[in-house]
Amino acid sequence: MSRMLEEIRQQPETLARTLSSELKKIEKFRALMSARKPSLVVLAARGTSDNAAQFGRYLIEITTGIPVSLAAPSIHTVYGKRVNYKDALVVAISQSGESTDTNVVLQQAREGGAVTVGITNEAKSALAEIAEHVFLVRAGREKSVAATKTYTGQLMMLYLLAYALGGKIQVADLQAIPDLAAKALTLEEEVSELAERYRFMHHAVVVGRGLNYSNAFEFALKMMETSYVVAERFSSADFLHGPIAMVEPNFPAFLFAPSGPTWLSMEEMLTKLRDLKAETVVITDKRNPAAARLSPRSITIPARIPELYTPIPYIIPAQLFAAALAAEKNLDPDRPRTLSKVTRTL
Repeated sequence: MSRMLEEIRQQPETLARTLSSELKKIEKFRALMSARKPSLVVLAARGTSDNAAQFGRYLIEITTGIPVSLAAPSIHTVYGKRVNYKDALVVAISQSGESTDTNVVLQQAREGGAVTVGITNEAKSALAEIAEHVFLVRAGREKSVAATKTYTGQLMMLYLLAYALGGKIQVADLQAIPDLAAKALTLEEEVSELAERYRFMHHAVVVGRGLNYSNAFEFALKMMETSYVVAERFSSADFLHGPIAMVEPNFPAFLFAPSGPTWLSMEEMLTKLRDLKAETVVITDKRNPAAARLSPRSITIPARIPELYTPIPYIIPAQLFAAALAAEKNLDPDRPRTLSKVTRTL
């Protein structure tokens, strides 16, 4: 068994531990933010953590109304420019806490008077030294190069951050997420059997929207780095603005399809793909049975999940699929070629 698969299975415990361990610090930070609410939030990250940041952007704007920007570290490290972060909350997200360019953004933001936050899995990292406020993903050491439990742990911390900023999020709802993750894990055998069908897949698209847009990026990244599949990722809106032209009969398309505000767009997307005879797979839950009816293949989490809380349980079947696909292709997902666990860029 791969370490990647072992770590996927550890996520319910990781999520519960992260929530219980960091909640007291978050409550203190919430009191601070109520007296000093930022006019802007800036999220800085790379790789899988950048996908988590994409989720954070949607989550914070939806639940708080505070505008969120994703930092471009090259502004600092390549162009040598400084950005005015005064009155902003600048959050760096990094599994290792050693992403050089992300840390440069945070350092310059703190020097410029911003409130700075670090979200990391490593308490003794450079990021933890730089940030004014540090919140830890309690995942334990992640040994597989392919990040899984740290990604969902970061999503949990972003829920807590949105809560601290006054977001309409209930702690009781967050406490239910580890159980939803466990329910998603019950699909492991079903997902593994599905992956057999895609042993010879070389190209695919992954489509999501809104809160699950980040999951489209993360699922595609997992297939690219563990199985070397060329996986493009799109929102359902962007996909209709040109890329859909590449779809032909049997072209693989994976879609995140929760109920709620994004369903109308995803329903239109599924209908178009069905007409084009694409090979579609939807990831959904019992709250949206229409999604499974529109796709010949579906992965349905055995729970009724409000859209706001779907991203963590929805990515778990995608992670399982990527791990199973790598096994089908006789590849080692723990050691993808040319990759290492910590990547330092400027």
